[in-house]
Amino acid sequence: MSESATVQVLPVQRLTPEQFAPFGQVIYPSPDGLPFGPDDAQLQLQNGIPRFYIMQLEHQGLRFHKITRHQQCTQCLGALEGKDWLIAVAPPGPAAAPEPEAIKAFRIPGNCFIKLEVGTWHAGPHFEADTISFYNLELSDTNISDHETCDLTKTFGLAFELT
Repeated sequence: MSESATVQVLPVQRLTPEQFAPFGQVIYPSPDGLPFGPDDAQLQLQNGIPRFYIMQLEHQGLRFHKITRHQQCTQCLGALEGKDWLIAVAPPGPAAAPEPEAIKAFRIPGNCFIKLEVGTWHAGPHFEADTISFYNLELSDTNISDHETCDLTKTFGLAFELT
């Protein structure tokens, strides 16, 4: 990260479906046998082959200066073993960069997962443990052909610290 970045404190909010709605959905456990409905993940995976996998991430700290989006699919993320984690998000839009004031941070409890809407900017997962394994549902080539990243330091002279 560039030394010229101004670090902005980004308070982490409690996750609620209403607060997270501009960015996607929060999916909680439900009884088996319920028919598909609005509380289920509303997926958009028709643009390729879905990929569901477990990724093991190492602690990267709670500061970020890059934020990414995927414009071809939704993405679902959840931590294994019930561990809490953090994510920063900004709403989808046509601009090549998110508005810095639109970036919000959430603590994702280990009893749910999130679905990011197509085009939602995101930085993370962030967490305090040494490593956490996450399940991830996206397209098989998302990280190759649908991975647009904005360097917030180069674009705005900013970095963010989750608190």
